Amino acid sequence: MVTNDNISINGNGNGFNKMEEEFIRRHHKHDVKENQCTSSLVKHVKAPVHLVWSLVRRFDQPQKYKPFVSRCVVQGDLQIGSVREVNVKSGLPATTSTERLEYLDDNEHILSMTIVGGDHRLKNYSSIVTVHPEVIDGRPGTLVIESFVVDVPDGNTKDETCYFVEALIKCNLKSLADVSERLAIQDRTEPIERL
Repeated sequence: MVTNDNISINGNGNGFNKMEEEFIRRHHKHDVKENQCTSSLVKHVKAPVHLVWSLVRRFDQPQKYKPFVSRCVVQGDLQIGSVREVNVKSGLPATTSTERLEYLDDNEHILSMTIVGGDHRLKNYSSIVTVHPEVIDGRPGTLVIESFVVDVPDGNTKDETCYFVEALIKCNLKSLADVSERLAIQDRTEPIERL
């Protein structure tokens, strides 16, 4: 397990606390083939679940917290099977990604998507994000878990592929925490300012 900036990572299923392990076992099942790698990442966010989920669930607006997304277009209404065209900011080995919403559950707070096209090397990429309420320092907080499975490209090892994807997800989760925690502070101060 690697712990960095309050993010826990584990590709082999141990090193998480019991609650995290249970959520991963229950919600983060991937059918992993021989030429694929998989991992789960955990982030504790000092903001209530409803705020964090309001950002995560917006499949049509990933740029609200994902720093590498510059633009996103979804055709039609947002529903299971919806496809988004994402433009990626420079600095990454890609400019576009085509992604399909596979599952969205507002009660259980689960979002799953797959990458179905684009000019990158993430073939057969699938991810699941879940958010769970927890208490952090006596305040409402959120446990965010993101797991993925992806093909290992020719010329790369499983470790290299996992490391690259984990680095991207860590950036996204840190940004999600920063945005959510800013919103939580605004949420708490607004009623005081109205007095």
